[in-house]
Amino acid sequence: MSDMAPEFLTVGTGEAARRIAVRVRQGGGPPVVWLGGFRSDMTATKATALDAWASQRGRTLIRFDYAAHGASSGTFTECTISSWLEDAQAVLAAYAAEAPILVGSSMGGWIACLAARDRANGGQATAGLVLIAPALDFTEELIWNRLGEAARAMLIRDGILRRPSDYGSEPDPITLNLIDDGRRHCMLGDTVDPACPVHILQGMRDTDVPYTHALKILGRLPAEGTVLTLIADGDHRLSRPQDIARLVAAVDEIA
Repeated sequence: MSDMAPEFLTVGTGEAARRIAVRVRQGGGPPVVWLGGFRSDMTATKATALDAWASQRGRTLIRFDYAAHGASSGTFTECTISSWLEDAQAVLAAYAAEAPILVGSSMGGWIACLAARDRANGGQATAGLVLIAPALDFTEELIWNRLGEAARAMLIRDGILRRPSDYGSEPDPITLNLIDDGRRHCMLGDTVDPACPVHILQGMRDTDVPYTHALKILGRLPAEGTVLTLIADGDHRLSRPQDIARLVAAVDEIA
């Protein structure tokens, strides 16, 4: 049961190895896989609400914490988009025996798109994507491009920049390695085709991932099978009861 202690999956080798915490709720249907956001974890509001839905519907739900998030091991400042994508791919390989529905929130939306694209390139199917305020290319588009010259100079000089966070008491540590590695995974300079249906949920009062970013993503996705729901009074979290209802409905529609 997913309300018990998580099990752990070893990802990577040698000094790069880390223990990734995973909770699996067994059930039927295509497995639903939750991919959380930057510095979030699998006990956050939307993840637990989706788990409650899975329990009620008898559905398989897989949740996990990226390295250096939640109950997983690792040092945050040593992690990158590459390492978190590797975590997601390892969880999918170990726990998703059939084509999954990937539900990605913020950074998790980027990871979900990368994972779906890689699965398609490898001949593996994805049943669908539900993306909540998807932060594709956020290291470049939403961090680097928003930094002033002084902040960029400090990041280049020190290799790290600590930015105040609206979601915790500790600032977010942004490393130069995270920015540089993110550039290897940027998707918005070309078409984005995950080879499956996509439903984006986006708040128009989101100051972290503005809705104009969702519109840019929409312009890169195939028109067929793609839906964008704009929530005029929605913020970045989209964790209110009415937002959770929209999330569950989007997953239900694909399932």
